[in-house]
Amino acid sequence: MSTSVAQVKHYDVADLALAPLGRKRIEWADREMPVLRLIRERFAKERPLEGLRLVACCHVTTETANLARTLQAGGAEAVLIASNPLSTQDDVAASLVADFGIPVFARKGESTDDYRKHVLLALDTNPHLIIDDGGDVVSTLVKERSDLVPNVLGSTEETTTGIQRLKAMQASGVLPFPVIAVNDAQTKHMFDNRYGTGQSTLDGVIRATNLLMAGRTLVVVGYGWCGKGVAMRGRGLGANVIVCEVNPIRAIEAVMDGFRVMPIAEAATQGDVFITVTGNRHVIDRQHFAVMKDGAIVCNSGHFDLELNLVALREMAREVRDVRPFVQEYELAETGRRVIVLGEGRLINLAAAEGHPASVMDMSFANQALSAEYLKKHAGSLEKTIHRLPEEVDLEIASLKLEAMGVRIDTLTAEMVEYINSWEHGT
Repeated sequence: MSTSVAQVKHYDVADLALAPLGRKRIEWADREMPVLRLIRERFAKERPLEGLRLVACCHVTTETANLARTLQAGGAEAVLIASNPLSTQDDVAASLVADFGIPVFARKGESTDDYRKHVLLALDTNPHLIIDDGGDVVSTLVKERSDLVPNVLGSTEETTTGIQRLKAMQASGVLPFPVIAVNDAQTKHMFDNRYGTGQSTLDGVIRATNLLMAGRTLVVVGYGWCGKGVAMRGRGLGANVIVCEVNPIRAIEAVMDGFRVMPIAEAATQGDVFITVTGNRHVIDRQHFAVMKDGAIVCNSGHFDLELNLVALREMAREVRDVRPFVQEYELAETGRRVIVLGEGRLINLAAAEGHPASVMDMSFANQALSAEYLKKHAGSLEKTIHRLPEEVDLEIASLKLEAMGVRIDTLTAEMVEYINSWEHGT
């Protein structure tokens, strides 16, 4: 039987004593999130989410904390759970509970069983809205708690992986409510995926290893927006970048952007550092590990930890050693060569670093907050499909960001508007 937010166990965090540090860091991030702050101020006045129970499954970071505060300001009873077992910042989770009264169920390094338990605990609140990050809450709801579906107005999703899962659900005819594809907003994927993932992924690799990237061969597997960002930042640090792709258009783009492109089977023998950003399963597999250089470093910046076939790697290894925090060395039985795995194959930018900079997440989370408002406002009128947030909302977020950055742009004159809207004017 479903319960209210007030009746459920209030929180499961590592240590409430960490709250003072968490609050300082949340407030520091807020300085770099002017767009979300403006939305929070409006939400506090208008209360557009009043009376709604909301489950947010996100990386529990300082930036997410400011999203949670915004949803709370809008009147939502929000419950926050982690979307990845290694991405939680324990001090932030503690502050959200102690300082803001937001129920949080998340601990850095929690087991997969605890992670799944937290998903079910969150669903026990009988939510009206879901903010998902990877699709786990929605898929669990459909498979295990379908009794709750009639009360759900809709969901949002901000990862490429999650959108892929939702499209599969839609194609199978099991998507039970409308979903806003936040990931498809230009102010999300063009900035968050490219600039956020690009910087934070390399930050995670460097923090974990203290590696000099200049002169290394960096293999980027996948050339979507995330892959473009990683490749761009890798080249900026002086790495020799190779791109692996299955999509011919993206492969051509990578070539035209000045990168070498080849199959992963060929790149596996050349790379010093491998970063996967595909959202797909086992893109680096047994046969690739077998031919890597001694000391090759592999990590993942896609949402789930399946991009590296670590089960196969363990079977190939005669010894596995922890050599640094978030760094494991696998010594291969056949060759004696060593393969280094970072962050247990989970999101390296959150496992070993702090995730995306707050100024990037400002736009992504502005999209999340406005998507929640949009779902509430249009409850009952949206088809049970995947929707994009209206373009005017995307443009509004971009305009607010430019204003906060002190950047001014041109506007169309009346003559220009007339010209582009007319078919009668020629050359």
